[in-house]
Amino acid sequence: MQTLLDFWHFITHLNETLPAFIDAHGNAVYMLLFAIIFIETGLVVMPFLPGDSLLFVAGSLAAIGSLNLAFLFVLLFAAAVLGDNLNYWVGRFFGPRIVKWKTFGRDLVQQKHLDKTHGYFEKYGVKTIIIARFVPIVRTITPFVAGVGAMDYRKKFLPYDILGGALWIGLLLLAGFVFGQHPFVKKHYEAVILGIVFISVLPMIVEFVRLKLGNRSQA
Repeated sequence: MQTLLDFWHFITHLNETLPAFIDAHGNAVYMLLFAIIFIETGLVVMPFLPGDSLLFVAGSLAAIGSLNLAFLFVLLFAAAVLGDNLNYWVGRFFGPRIVKWKTFGRDLVQQKHLDKTHGYFEKYGVKTIIIARFVPIVRTITPFVAGVGAMDYRKKFLPYDILGGALWIGLLLLAGFVFGQHPFVKKHYEAVILGIVFISVLPMIVEFVRLKLGNRSQA
């Protein structure tokens, strides 16, 4: 139990715990950062890991020379893309199988729901793959659902996942690099992180509202 509490403290106070980890373990921090990004994006059961705040803090530490910004980008971009691809193929593997799973004599997931998911990603998937990168929890679930829905891998999922990953890693690292060491940001760290999350969610909210209004106008 104490280990879980310690871990929770670590991931929720990265502005304090990450510098301490660097002081204690040096370059091993790169392996830690890679693991967190890979697990958050690669395991659908781990959506609570702090990708946005981790990238922001890592960028701010690069600004003072504790980390190498260029190496961080390459390393964490690789982690994000590899994680999403693992998540996609797990969903792709289990998609055809979960329609055969039953609970209390009834289908756990109906084929028509998988077909609807497939149709959604064929129509809106490209936007979703990119936007989802910036939304906590959603970015972990999206590649799995894309796999379950059998979204075209080579033409749609992979290229736009790479683009979304580059934008997510690059923009958050750069934001931390430019603003992370500002006195106001350091003093109001929690509020800044919440602000980043809110800004990240905005594109998805706007797209959702736009689609709803479009559907109403066609009704």
